[in-house]
Amino acid sequence: MLRLTAGRVAGLLSRRGAAAYSSSKICLYPCTGTDWTLPLPDKPYKDTLSATDKSRKQKEKGPWNSLSKEEKLALYRIMFNETYTEMKKPTGEWKTVLGGIFFFIGFTVFCALSVYPPHPPTLDDEWQAMQVKRMLDMRVNPVEGFSAKWDYEKGQWK
Repeated sequence: MLRLTAGRVAGLLSRRGAAAYSSSKICLYPCTGTDWTLPLPDKPYKDTLSATDKSRKQKEKGPWNSLSKEEKLALYRIMFNETYTEMKKPTGEWKTVLGGIFFFIGFTVFCALSVYPPHPPTLDDEWQAMQVKRMLDMRVNPVEGFSAKWDYEKGQWK
């Protein structure tokens, strides 16, 4: 059983305690920018910068027209790990899911064919036709049942 002291309960219920509790929840999982739904990271992708990265960061403060395409890309990679296109790139996960589905369907068919015995001969159409003829010959339930619907003079169903 969880016990809370009176002071702790008061601290949680006060504004300051509630604000401290909610702000600590926010800081537990910092956004890294690897999810396309939350693309702006809280901190840069690279924490430690090399000498070339530091010089690029100094160049970044100046006019961007003087930067080459490679330098702009390198500056982007310092802050972000992937572009939107790279983040939203399709994975091959659907192939695994589809393969699993086909595996279980195949396993089910295998079990149905190998485990269950073949159906009995009483389910064959030929057997059932012979059974119907036998019941008509025996005149089973001639008043309201099966034989009542058979015309014995014409040899067909009424």
